[in-house]
Amino acid sequence: MANDVDKYLAAVPKKQRIVLEKLREAINEAAPESEETISYRIPSYKYKGSLVHFAAFKNHSSFIVVNKSILDIFKSELENFYTSGATIRFSTENPLPKSLVKKIVKKRMEQNEKYK
Repeated sequence: MANDVDKYLAAVPKKQRIVLEKLREAINEAAPESEETISYRIPSYKYKGSLVHFAAFKNHSSFIVVNKSILDIFKSELENFYTSGATIRFSTENPLPKSLVKKIVKKRMEQNEKYK
């Protein structure tokens, strides 16, 4: 089991790892004060509570946005992605745009500031 995000990513196939490293970079740029950790065996970010998570699976990757209202807020920008609950699925061929990831993370920070 990975005990840090670098180890987690090192175990992911190269093409998928490159996409997830870009996702990680976008999260860290949008929320530099967040805490990066492993929670639920996946990379997780905390900022005044749970912020976002991401995970690698055999045929896709997931960006877990914790609060499912995010999927409604960004519905038009998520049309090309499968969404369910508080999860956005994406692939190496169709990764999440960095600008969208940053907007989502910033909105999640606002939500946590409001409710914490």
